[in-house]
Amino acid sequence: MPGKYIGGLIVLISLIFGAVVYWTQEYAYYTPVAADAAEVTLVNVATGAPEPMAISGFEGTDSDSSPIRYRACFHAEQSLATLTETFQIYDDPTPLIAPRWFDCFDANAIGEALENGEAVGFLSQKDIHDGVDRVVAVFPDGRAFAWNQLNDTYQD
Repeated sequence: MPGKYIGGLIVLISLIFGAVVYWTQEYAYYTPVAADAAEVTLVNVATGAPEPMAISGFEGTDSDSSPIRYRACFHAEQSLATLTETFQIYDDPTPLIAPRWFDCFDANAIGEALENGEAVGFLSQKDIHDGVDRVVAVFPDGRAFAWNQLNDTYQD
């Protein structure tokens, strides 16, 4: 078999493998989170207990393959001023990139807004999985986003 056929076969197999890896990372393991089953909580400063948050327009996705694949977009019904007085602010909220098809969640824009003080990050649930916290970011206009991120347990 001439070398160009072997080289072509290697390239073809590599392209197919790359496409399969891309598909599994972007689509295979994600499942939608039903809006009626979604309960977003925030940790109360006074009690230290999670309390349900009044929300609308929930859209979410999650995966059993990893504890940090959870993403959600929704609208907070309470004002940002009320939330900041009542619930625990998260020290270092860092949204993780969502799959491209989950277009309501723009991690870069949320991250910039958190850094600039345009949005506030809250603790939703500590250790929702071992070493993973659920975080909620809320904007003044009520837009809100949730994700899971690693906490200090597994960071250097």
